[in-house]
Amino acid sequence: MLVFYKERLVFLSVPKTGTTAYESALRDRADMVISDPPELKHAPVYRYNRFFRPMFDKVCHAEMETLAVMREPISWLGSWYRYRRRPFMAGKPNSTHDISFDDFVEAYAKGDPPGFARVGSQAKFLEPRPNGTRVMHLFRYEAQDRLRAFLQDRLDMEIATARENVSPEMPLSLSPRVEEKLRRKCAEEFALYDSIA
Repeated sequence: MLVFYKERLVFLSVPKTGTTAYESALRDRADMVISDPPELKHAPVYRYNRFFRPMFDKVCHAEMETLAVMREPISWLGSWYRYRRRPFMAGKPNSTHDISFDDFVEAYAKGDPPGFARVGSQAKFLEPRPNGTRVMHLFRYEAQDRLRAFLQDRLDMEIATARENVSPEMPLSLSPRVEEKLRRKCAEEFALYDSIA
């Protein structure tokens, strides 16, 4: 999570959406950089609303705008799958070394997925709160030019990012049956992604 106090902007860090690269590029410019522990670095809207928003509101009397990035749902799951196939993950409970991508996605689509497929939900991460707290500026991961242009304008600076924390490259595809199941069981993920202008 990055906080730019003067600009009244909080950049929420959705896992597997390239935010580590922005954290590295903007850490010297940010007023607050929350990079650890992961539960705070990757604080979803509900956690931001409960712990961070009241601090800005009550202590600083500042209303902050929130920004986040969402990745196309199948691509996002592919990134998690590849991330959990890194060599040092072999033999660990969350490893996907001996699991096909179809099996990983099928497990993810279950109501209570096993540990290797328990990666959360972008839609849940970004879910607005009853008090109106929500992500005001939502960008597609696949539209980095729009995100960069917004940040450069808002922060009045040029931004150069390098790829970081990248999952190993490998071709992945879902069978039509598993993709249909994912789209049906996780329709809110696709609906939210499709709603991003």
